[in-house]
Amino acid sequence: MTKTSERFKRRKKAKGILNHISDNPAEYLIIHYSCESFFNKPEGNTPRITSIAVKSVRNEQTYSFSIHKIAELQNISLSEINQNYDQLEKDMLDEYFDFLSRHENEKWIHINMRNINFGFEAINHRYKVLGGSPKYINDILKIDLARLFVDFYGKDYVDHPRFESLYSMNKITMTSFLNGAQEAEAFVQENYVALHQSTLRKVDNMHDVISLANGNDLKTKSNLFKIYGISFSGLYFMSKEYWILAVLFWFINATLTALLGMFIMSIVNS
Repeated sequence: MTKTSERFKRRKKAKGILNHISDNPAEYLIIHYSCESFFNKPEGNTPRITSIAVKSVRNEQTYSFSIHKIAELQNISLSEINQNYDQLEKDMLDEYFDFLSRHENEKWIHINMRNINFGFEAINHRYKVLGGSPKYINDILKIDLARLFVDFYGKDYVDHPRFESLYSMNKITMTSFLNGAQEAEAFVQENYVALHQSTLRKVDNMHDVISLANGNDLKTKSNLFKIYGISFSGLYFMSKEYWILAVLFWFINATLTALLGMFIMSIVNS
């Protein structure tokens, strides 16, 4: 299989997933979470989790689970969270996994939640460390939006950091948004409310770009020539996506065939 045909296969599959999200929004949830920095953990412990947000694609209802909300319910002040962190985190994750158990058949859209440092496995492991029994999401129900967009738009569809650039390019609000370094600093400063607000912002923004992508309104730096390259095979796979290109491709091929036939006949008759 050539690189061009492989790109076409990945793009076609990604388009199918985006179409399915658009046609069946009730089957999909968007998830993101914030946690302690995993870069400054020389002891190898998994990062503590501060908040998790889950948004329904169908009705845009957002469900959130956070340290400071649990503390408020237990009459624990913000200044006392750190000394009660493990129990508060356990109670927060109890709520999250109870929610998960009621939505285990839905599909979960995420960004780069793929490993033990940051991902579903990190949440599961942290819960086990705190004495919980996690409910596992089947891998086939997880959709990494980062990889999905690369498959559909090509790896150079936007500058790095990709999603921050994508939000900016599409004029999506960044109010309350914290990048990785800012989240790490917020955790050190025990600013759990800011971390929670950032997590909520991120699932909202993910929903926005999915909606724009499904409406063919998402602005990117991508085009078909960047995806498939400028070659005959590239033009062929472009024509499989757009009928007007297929007609143009057929017309060029027919014209070249006719001209070649006329050239051969002129030689034969000379």
